[in-house]
Amino acid sequence: MTHSSSALMNPLSIAPMMDYTDRHFRYFLRQISRRVLLYTEMITTAAILHGNRSKLLDFSPLEHPLALQLGGDDPQQLADCALIGQDWGYDEINLNVGCPSDRVQNGHFGACLMAKPEQVARCVAAMQKRVQIPVTVKHRIGIDHQDSYSDLANFVRIVADGGCQRFTVHARKAWLQGLSPKENRTIPPLRYDDVYQLKRNFPPLGIEINGGITNLAQARDHLAHVDAVMIGRAAYDQPYLLATVDRDFYGESTPIPRRQEIIEGMLPYVEEWTQKGWKLHSISRHLLNLFVGQAGTKAWKRHISENAHRPEAGPQTLREALAGMGNAGVHRQ
Repeated sequence: MTHSSSALMNPLSIAPMMDYTDRHFRYFLRQISRRVLLYTEMITTAAILHGNRSKLLDFSPLEHPLALQLGGDDPQQLADCALIGQDWGYDEINLNVGCPSDRVQNGHFGACLMAKPEQVARCVAAMQKRVQIPVTVKHRIGIDHQDSYSDLANFVRIVADGGCQRFTVHARKAWLQGLSPKENRTIPPLRYDDVYQLKRNFPPLGIEINGGITNLAQARDHLAHVDAVMIGRAAYDQPYLLATVDRDFYGESTPIPRRQEIIEGMLPYVEEWTQKGWKLHSISRHLLNLFVGQAGTKAWKRHISENAHRPEAGPQTLREALAGMGNAGVHRQ
């Protein structure tokens, strides 16, 4: 590939998050931003090869652009799953080399693969041979005592030689022993400069930064040093954070959606799913934080929390929750 892949990078993405970035949350985010790159939760190769693919992989066309994140360490199985993902309609395939959970380590993938860059390179090469869509890697800056900048640069160099053009780097190391996945997201210090240095040392590669980014001003600052920014928990805890993204990061002239309009955009979707027998809770749990910081947010959360589990709960439940906020939900941005 002769051109710089960084030119092709979407400047903003929302991190893959277990139990959070399911299809319902992604559809909800699409009411707020049409352009930011979304990811599935990590799905293991074993689940795709032996599980209910429709349940695991189906998504709404509205969710594009959308990346499928895979967990695994076997090049052949990853290549098979990458092809399945491409055929399913995903826009790119991402390999998880950053998750530090015990379950992932016992399967010999996730962050422990940082100790085996040649294996990661083989996985990337096998996937790239099978698909036309981009194959990318998400990883940490290091693991355990392999956490110097030279270790990181060595990992990226070897995996790039395997054909990877784009790297999403969580700017914390992972401790494979002694810290829980949750602690691994907060305790190891952030080292943004290491990620900036990667971009300086590997200018043709697309480098995306992740970790501890909680607002768009920070994202804008990072974009002075790297090609893209991945936002994680903040997008879940304050989804309305993304309301100005299409205008400010993509130059769109579409009006900024108001919160009430976002919920109204969800009503036909909620109707469709609850008619199929799904519980409202599986969708509404993702909507609870839309009014964070607004008058009426407590009433909104309370109504949904008390009613979403009812068998008859559906779009009307959300309408009642909006009405219960009084004017706060209706007239404010």
